[in-house]
Amino acid sequence: MSDFNHKFTLPFIKMHGLGNDFLIIDCRQNDYKFSNSQIKLLGNRNLGVGFDQFVLMYNSDKENIHTFLKFWNSDGSSSSTCGNATRCVADIIMKETGLDKINIATSVEIIKCIKLNNGQILTNLGIPKTFWRDIPLSEKCDTSKLPIDGNPIATSLGNPHCTFFVENLNQISVSKIGQETEINPLFPQKTNVQIAEVIDDNKIKVKVWERGSGITMASGSSACAVAYSAKRLNLTKDTVQIILDGGIVNVYCKEDGVWISGDIKYVFSGKISSLFFDNWNN
Repeated sequence: MSDFNHKFTLPFIKMHGLGNDFLIIDCRQNDYKFSNSQIKLLGNRNLGVGFDQFVLMYNSDKENIHTFLKFWNSDGSSSSTCGNATRCVADIIMKETGLDKINIATSVEIIKCIKLNNGQILTNLGIPKTFWRDIPLSEKCDTSKLPIDGNPIATSLGNPHCTFFVENLNQISVSKIGQETEINPLFPQKTNVQIAEVIDDNKIKVKVWERGSGITMASGSSACAVAYSAKRLNLTKDTVQIILDGGIVNVYCKEDGVWISGDIKYVFSGKISSLFFDNWNN
């Protein structure tokens, strides 16, 4: 086991899915440890590297699992899953192994990943949960019509989501609604927030507020939550395009779960020095 108090450098990869960006570190050979304050400092876009999520890759002792992932938000808080980050890591593993089908584990699920002919990664984020305790909510209520202004709908995809369907997305303050809803007492673990405008029965325009990160250009689990919620409310078909600030993803609501495909990009690789943390007394 390696402790990040020694004077050495640690390699990382910076990637993004439609502008939803990640700092990814391979811990399969060394079990590197980071404190929440170190992750928060790295996530600072002025003082550190900057990212929406911090991702650590581990070996798995389970058969047919190619890696196990842990996630943190840019404020240092932990997260159970991240759809776009999983697609990015899947591409790393597929380039290493030459495989076009792999399984990635998180703390809440095993995610099937498939490389498509166009180079995109298709992932199955599982069957969404809609029972109030599973979201989780702090009190029993109808999760398709929450007792919050705007009557949003709640969904869990390993992490909680709250989706507002609106007539005109341009007339809504995502920042205001996102900040207020993330910390609403109805969500004891806080929540991701999406503001969605249905364009037609197979197209939805969405803006995302991620808990622990704020406004982000894209979010895989948020896109899946919106698509599933729209289908649940009979607003759209099983297959929809989700138009995010960073681009378009395709979401497919199937019996075995909600699948999502979209572009991923390598940005750069680099090395973190432990002196970076020492200099900031973290």
